[in-house]
Amino acid sequence: METWLGSIGITHPILLAVGYLLIAVVAAWTINLAITLGPKRWAIQKNREILVFALTHIRLPIMVSVVFIAISTIMNLQFNLPEELLLYSNRILTSINILIWGQFIYRASQFGLKLQSTRQQEGSFIRPQTLPVLDNLSAVLIILVVVYLLFLTWNINMTAWLASAGVIGIAVGFAARDTLANILSGLFIMADSPFKIGDYIVVDGTDRGKVTQIGLRSTRILTRDDVEINIPNSVLANGKVVNQSSGRFVSMRMSVNVGVSYDSDIDQVRQILLEIAQADPQVLQDPVPVVRFMGFGASSLDFSLRVWIADPEIRSRVLDSLNTTIFKRFQQAGIEIPYSKHDLYIKSMPAGLQDSLNPSRSETKE
Repeated sequence: METWLGSIGITHPILLAVGYLLIAVVAAWTINLAITLGPKRWAIQKNREILVFALTHIRLPIMVSVVFIAISTIMNLQFNLPEELLLYSNRILTSINILIWGQFIYRASQFGLKLQSTRQQEGSFIRPQTLPVLDNLSAVLIILVVVYLLFLTWNINMTAWLASAGVIGIAVGFAARDTLANILSGLFIMADSPFKIGDYIVVDGTDRGKVTQIGLRSTRILTRDDVEINIPNSVLANGKVVNQSSGRFVSMRMSVNVGVSYDSDIDQVRQILLEIAQADPQVLQDPVPVVRFMGFGASSLDFSLRVWIADPEIRSRVLDSLNTTIFKRFQQAGIEIPYSKHDLYIKSMPAGLQDSLNPSRSETKE
């Protein structure tokens, strides 16, 4: 460039500096125009939102970089500037350039994560629930990279810093391993979405309730007793969780089991159970209720009435209603619901106790 400027008669350092600066401004403006008329227009036509955002905001870092290169070249011309001044000037320009590019990368990552989370792609790790965590993680990573580049620019030895950070990281990891396990489990729960807010879940066959909040450390469920339970996410991630609100529909199937005596008419029992299910307004008629003869028990014939309900929340209420109606209808129809009975047979009794129970026999002997 200096040779070309000299060929047209520009040899004075000040004129060379002005020429470099003008060429840099023209080059920056040309690059800006090329991006606007070329890739950016194509991205707008193809509806590539992330690419449009990146091309819109990358123009400033590119233009600044071109101008800074020109300024750095100008300072190295024959101005007889001190070496120390040139060194620190170049470091300052490089640091500003790093900060500008870091800001661009940060804004682009935030925009991309937010846009990706709104698309709700199946199996995607980027969801509205995980967006705050991913935003923070991306910000921390970008800041660390920017700080590392700034340290390299100013020739600062990072060995001691990295060693200290490693020791601190190990100490924090041991001290907060349970918290970290819960946080990582929370991230996987948010990403996999085995349940969502409003679902009815059963944890390890004991705790059952509606999910009210999914946090990074714990998940809250509200039981039917209006008691809120905080469950660590590591427990949910490693335990058995039954989601009663999942599947193709919100509705849920439930079973009402009942036993009748061996003298009962099984066709009559089946008919009564179906009539009870069809008459209950809380029971869905599509899918239709069914009755299954499950087997021969020790003292009863076992039946199962299987019905569908609109919401898992009303399961206990429907079970109470059906059990009450079954008991009343079976009593009216004379159908016995067997229960445990015990008959006591006395083979022999002590002589003294037997005489006391039969006083007439004692008087006869006298």
